[in-house]
Amino acid sequence: MVAGNARPASGDSEFVSLYEGQKKIYPRSVTGLFSAWRWALVFLTQLVFYGLPWLEWGQRQAVLFDLEARRFYILGLVLYPQDFIYLSGILVISALALFLFTAVAGRQWCGYACPQTVYTELFLWLEKVTEGDRSARLRLDASPMSLNKFARKAGKQILWMALALWTGFSFVGYFTPIRDLGSHFVMANLGPWETFWVFFYGVATYGNAGFLREQVCKYMCPYARFQSAMFDKDTLIVTYDEARGEPRGSRSKKADPAALHLGACVDCTLCVQVCPTGIDIRKGLQYECISCAACIDVCDTVMDKMSYPRGLIRYSTQNALTQGWDRAQVLRRVFRPRVLVYGAILLGVTAALFASLALRAPFRVDIDRDRASLARIVSGANIENVYRLQVMNATESTQSYRIAASGLPGLQLVSEAVFSVPATASRWVPVTLQLPHDAAAAGSHAMHFDVQALNAPGRVVEKSIFLVPR
Repeated sequence: MVAGNARPASGDSEFVSLYEGQKKIYPRSVTGLFSAWRWALVFLTQLVFYGLPWLEWGQRQAVLFDLEARRFYILGLVLYPQDFIYLSGILVISALALFLFTAVAGRQWCGYACPQTVYTELFLWLEKVTEGDRSARLRLDASPMSLNKFARKAGKQILWMALALWTGFSFVGYFTPIRDLGSHFVMANLGPWETFWVFFYGVATYGNAGFLREQVCKYMCPYARFQSAMFDKDTLIVTYDEARGEPRGSRSKKADPAALHLGACVDCTLCVQVCPTGIDIRKGLQYECISCAACIDVCDTVMDKMSYPRGLIRYSTQNALTQGWDRAQVLRRVFRPRVLVYGAILLGVTAALFASLALRAPFRVDIDRDRASLARIVSGANIENVYRLQVMNATESTQSYRIAASGLPGLQLVSEAVFSVPATASRWVPVTLQLPHDAAAAGSHAMHFDVQALNAPGRVVEKSIFLVPR
């Protein structure tokens, strides 16, 4: 079997295309409960994405990942690169949440909140505004070039590019203060990296949502490929009730389907026309289905017009269809072992992350031995070690700290013990320790630095070593 089109050539030879031709999909607009939910999530996610960089927290941007200063501001939190463990925790929580949600409700993340779906919806809406509904777009694409066609196509592209650039600008606004970025953009004074990422993210949005669309979901997204490992027969999916719908066939509204030996499906193909990935849900579960439920909305509309009960296409499970379960039985199967395991692990990791954030000291301390000054004997026959402590203030006010050392008898701090660090800044503090020469044997000895915050509660104890020369 050859995927693609074949056409005869001269003689007995035959041309075989190794690539399947892609037909452009013209999704039909649909209204209904799930369409309303989908648009509500589009507005919510984009309100957060576009609006969050403009939100202020005190005298700064509420959410800012300042890579140049190596400071990450998330509302009241100030994080340093050393706090990377929290990012790892967030990624683990996101993965577990995806596993849990997929096991329970299938690919509804894809159908309602995935960025690819959200921006495709926005780009399709702009296409509808400029070119008309599905039938109008089909006629426009089939017609020869004219002034009207050029104007509509150009208008669509301009709107697409404007939305894509605004998306790229908003994305970069999470890494560069967005108000400064806006003034530089207006004055055409953007830095090279800001310019690159604004246009890179803008072009990616323009290409993925404007042209690739369903091909990203079908061929590029790995989630579509490994979703089967998370599905089971109790996972909620978009299903077609074959027992009720078959045999399908057209008929008048007044006709009795039983007399015609027909099922409830009138074979209108509207479920195919509204599908953003172009599949026929009546063929069963397919990996291309993103659970957007557009087919449910349009099928319910047809059922209403035919005075048939709704639910020919609906959210259900494979077990519910084969065994005739009602909604209560389906809901009881939600809390099955794999879901409970996913939920328990997710709850544990989330609790651990929040507990760690709550107990996190408002400053960090890193210790570095002074390489230029090794252990030495100074006046008074004392042994001296020199260290450099980096103290990172994770609060938004100037803080004072006191340093103490312990772990060896007679160990003394002979450098400045109290110092201050400006808000959300770090400071290298030289620290000198001395020990009587007869207080410890030659070699390395464990000791501890105790750094105490004076303006706010907080204490950090870090381990180090004290060297005694031979």
